[in-house]
Amino acid sequence: MKITPILFIFIGCFFSYGQTEKNVDHQSILWTRYYNQLTINDKWSLHSEFDNRAFLKPITQNLYVIRVQGRYKINETLETGTGFNYFSVATQDPEATTDFNTPEYRGQQDITWKQNLGKITLNQRFQVEERFIHNANKTELLPGTTFSWRFRYRMQGDYTFWKAENRFLKAIVSDEILINAGKSIIKNTFDQNRVYTALQYGANKNIVLELGYLNSFQQRASGIDFFNRDIIRFSFIHKIKLNKKV
Repeated sequence: MKITPILFIFIGCFFSYGQTEKNVDHQSILWTRYYNQLTINDKWSLHSEFDNRAFLKPITQNLYVIRVQGRYKINETLETGTGFNYFSVATQDPEATTDFNTPEYRGQQDITWKQNLGKITLNQRFQVEERFIHNANKTELLPGTTFSWRFRYRMQGDYTFWKAENRFLKAIVSDEILINAGKSIIKNTFDQNRVYTALQYGANKNIVLELGYLNSFQQRASGIDFFNRDIIRFSFIHKIKLNKKV
């Protein structure tokens, strides 16, 4: 898979934001999610996800997410998917309280390339998102939505420490850069960079538990305001196979 032109675009945007004067807001967040992988046959699967995110200092609701996507396995190394996300954002500032949540409706499409190297699995994903964010001010929702694109590139490595029948223990390390685009994007073409590390334990053929740390450095619409977020993420991954032979 040739990704060099894509990498140059993402790296260029990443370094351009580094020259900007920054006002950085440090935040601590807990992400908890239930992730269901329903395998239909050896080509098709349906993935659904329920994700809750809450600030820890002070304890305040950040947002919750519902995701649904269909995935198609092209061959042993390539896979693609398309889906829909619904976000309900309570606040991005744990010190501020509002009486309403701001909805976001998001389409997504991705292509993922996977390469197995013994105990190590390399995984590259390029994803496109179409974001429709409901208009709002500090006190209420307003009519209409604002549209923008977002492009994401993630490089991930998995290392399996131990495996026995349907159980395993692996480490995950990834880096993802996210880029905004569209008429509504003025000063924050760079959206964020996410660095993630985790341990994943396969309890049996159906249940996988994952605990990780994610650092998200995100530029806001002003261009000079940033979030630096320390995120603890716990995932309960539930695998179901309709075809037992898969």
